[in-house]
Amino acid sequence: MTTNYYAFKPYNVGRWVLWSLYALLLVAAPMLFKSSLALTMLSQAGYLVIICLSYNILLGQGGMLSFGHAVYSGLGSFLAIHAMNLASSGRFYIPLSLIPLIGGLSGLLFAVLLGYVTTKKAGTTFAMITLGVGELVFAMSLMFPEFFGGEGGITTNRSYGKPFMGITFGPQIQVYYLIAVYCFVCTAAMFAFTRTPLGRILNAVRDNPERVEFIGYNTQRVRYYAFIIAGFFAGVGGGLAAINSEIVTAEVVSGVRSGSLLLFTFLGGATFFFGPIIGAGLLVLALILLSELTMAWLLYVGLIFLFMVMYAPGGIASLIMMNLRVASFGRFKEVWVSYLGLALTALVSLVGAAAIVEMIYHLQLNAALGSELAFMGVTLNASNLNSWFGAVFVMLTGLSLFEITRRQFLSQWGEIQNDIEKEIKRREAL
Repeated sequence: MTTNYYAFKPYNVGRWVLWSLYALLLVAAPMLFKSSLALTMLSQAGYLVIICLSYNILLGQGGMLSFGHAVYSGLGSFLAIHAMNLASSGRFYIPLSLIPLIGGLSGLLFAVLLGYVTTKKAGTTFAMITLGVGELVFAMSLMFPEFFGGEGGITTNRSYGKPFMGITFGPQIQVYYLIAVYCFVCTAAMFAFTRTPLGRILNAVRDNPERVEFIGYNTQRVRYYAFIIAGFFAGVGGGLAAINSEIVTAEVVSGVRSGSLLLFTFLGGATFFFGPIIGAGLLVLALILLSELTMAWLLYVGLIFLFMVMYAPGGIASLIMMNLRVASFGRFKEVWVSYLGLALTALVSLVGAAAIVEMIYHLQLNAALGSELAFMGVTLNASNLNSWFGAVFVMLTGLSLFEITRRQFLSQWGEIQNDIEKEIKRREAL
């Protein structure tokens, strides 16, 4: 006689709350930020979240450093915009709301074709193969203008077909909500993938491929399947990008685009699922806001990346999780004053360094406009030693104060971490 026992797993309330807040944020964002610039930024952030998360399946989940992920999002964009043009010409009809799936299937198809060879190797060899594939596709984009549109790219009109319930996808707000729906669904699907057996064994392949092979798994096949899934979601993001911009150029498959995905996914935090979401937001801020404020924006992005690699290799997400751990033990109130000091001193040093950079750029690129330039409400004279002396003084003062504050913070942080470890051991003993 056997007795059946049933165990009921309680709901993860915290996870339900987080996903509900995420959905609410997507819905309410255009209501809070109503300007056209804000709506444009939100739309770009939406599809970049999907692309960065798909890249993180390779980098964060599988440990596969790819220099050519833009190939699959970019080819998804090209196939999606060709499908839109065919639909608008009446050759066959497909609703605009399904165009991102065309992009996704295109990314999946090319991932199937190119991924088998790419995933034959791992580590540095894999990275070099992806770089070669990326350069090959970018070269082809200039060789076949019939498909890629040449230097001018391919344009389309997203407002084709008859309106459905008044929705034409002409206004940007309607496109945003289409992107928001796909963003939420794809984010949930990729999170679910991390909880599947394939997602778990992919983590194992990242951490210890020899042991995975020892227990009977084919590591190349695991990487290949993950590569295909990442290609599909990258294509979905590319299809949404084509709808949003109504133009696709060869730049979307370039190495610069792949490098941007790598850089900002790393900045957000590749080891955490929500890290690429932060990275996508930073990418939009850099492309739209920072690039409009200064010609030296790439230099600033490079310096930020350098300092993050040196001092916070886990990205912004790791910093958030470290401080959440401190807050869970009730110790965050002891460090927030130190954080304020670090932020203020860092800001002072950055202002001085930025003033030097802007004067150098002005002398090199805008000397014909005169020696004076406006910087943060102050007029600087690039040919006057007083401006240079003031900028250097501000930078050195900020750096000195930052170093003093940093040392005090590290001592305080170390004491807090020791106390937390003692508390953890005490709780385990109970």
